[in-house]
Formats: sequence, structure tokens, C-alpha cells
Amino acid sequence: MSQITVNSSTFYVVATPIGNLLDLSQRAIDVLSQVDIIACEDTRHTGRLLSAYNIKNKTLSLHDHNERQRQEYIADLLKQGKSIALVSDAGTPLISDPGFHVVRHLREQNLPVVPVPGACAAIAALSVAGLPTDRFTFEGFLPSKSGARQAKLSELASEPRTMVFYDSPRRAIDTVQDINDVLGGERQIVIARELTKTFETIHADTAENILAWLNEDSNQLKGEMVLIIEGAHIDPNDIPEVAIKTLKLLLAEMKPKTACAIAAEIHGVKKNALYQIALELK
Repeated sequence: MSQITVNSSTFYVVATPIGNLLDLSQRAIDVLSQVDIIACEDTRHTGRLLSAYNIKNKTLSLHDHNERQRQEYIADLLKQGKSIALVSDAGTPLISDPGFHVVRHLREQNLPVVPVPGACAAIAALSVAGLPTDRFTFEGFLPSKSGARQAKLSELASEPRTMVFYDSPRRAIDTVQDINDVLGGERQIVIARELTKTFETIHADTAENILAWLNEDSNQLKGEMVLIIEGAHIDPNDIPEVAIKTLKLLLAEMKPKTACAIAAEIHGVKKNALYQIALELK
């Protein structure tokens, strides 16, 4: 397999392993070996990965607290012909990790931004969760405080799509308790912990049973965690027939999202429930 050659004046967004170092793609290795600068969320953390592949390129810190200040500097380097790779501590940059402000700034200036895909904890967990994957929503981190977390879960109570979150195992018991309280103990959830690592655990059950499992085994409260929640089941019988009739008329004239919003406003029902029906009607 031939080695790729990086382009000058190009910003590469490079996915790195979420645990198992063998998950670093050959293309990622080639890019990281050749770029002029590697922008890292944590230079010491990334240094261990680079050392494992004998990559000795210059590194630059780029994290939540400095990326807005760095964006113009990075743009200037690219205009000078430098090539730069962005990596986070693990997984795909920008997915609940730094980089959004820099990428947006570079694209506004028409500077090339190239993805180098690879590991992503959310997608890895979803692929083995056993919950519907044809439609899902990624919600990032749930709030750390119970009140705010319950409010967020309440907002999503009627969401029909599978929901993917990142969460800290240290508060996993409190989070699952809130899921029990807000969404109900019968809601199916999946906890995927320490993916690709030695103690990888993927456990699926009802929220009620997951809560008991976590309380019985403190080992499950360590490491990195992806939390996946089954979407709400929408019963068309719960939607007034007149609302469905209105929705059908609107769908003939406009896009489903707009039709659902208007029908929901007219009849005082949930937009998400109508959208699920709209998809079935299509």
C-alpha cells in the first residue's frame, strides 16, 4: 500500500484511537507523519500516541480554552503553506471535543479542511447496541447536575429516535436513576464502557435493571462511557384523527418538518409524534 502525500496549506481533522492503538488507520499515520504541525487537545496525551508510532512532528496545544485565540494563528500558518493536523485526546475531533471554532473560521476563509475518518465512541457504541440505527440523535454530554439532567431528559421524553450520550461513569447511577424517574424504568438503555480497551463492557437492559446492575458492581463506575437510550414509541392511536388528517393535507404542499410544526401548533400535539407518522405516511 503506497503512502499518501499531504497537501500544503491544508488542515486535516484526524480521528485517533479511543483505546486500542491498532485502530489508528494507515492514512492517519501517514498524515500525522508528514504534516508540519499537529494541533492537540493535550500535547502530553497525544505524545504517547505519537511515540508509539515513532512520529516526532512539532505539536501545538489546541483546546477549549484557547482555540478561539489560536484560530487566526492557524489560518496564517496555512496561508504560509504549512500543513496542520488536528487531533483530540481520543476519537474524532469536534464530536464533544475542541475544534469547531477553528474549522468554522478556516472554512469561512476558504482554506482546505480535510477529514481523516476513524474511531468515534458514539458510533462504535451505537453499532453494537441492538437499538434502531436508521435514525438516531447524538446529544453529547448530559448535564452534571440532577435538576438540569432531568430537565434535558424531559425535553427528550417523546423523542422517537435512538438517543446517544456521553456521560461520566462516576455519575452513572444518578443518571440512570433520573432516566428511571423521567422516562420510566421500562425504557431500554445500553451502557458501553471502556470501548476497545481491556475491560470493555457493553450491557443492555431496562433502565430499572441497569440501575440495579450498577449498584451491585462498582467496577462499572470507572472509565469512559457511552449511554444509549431507546427512543419513545409513538402510538398513532394517541394522535387525534383530525391532526393526522391535517398533517396529510399539509404534506401534499410542503416539507414534512414544516407540515408537522404547523399541524402540531393547530392541534396542540407533539411535533416529534407527528414527524414519526409523517415518515410512515411517506
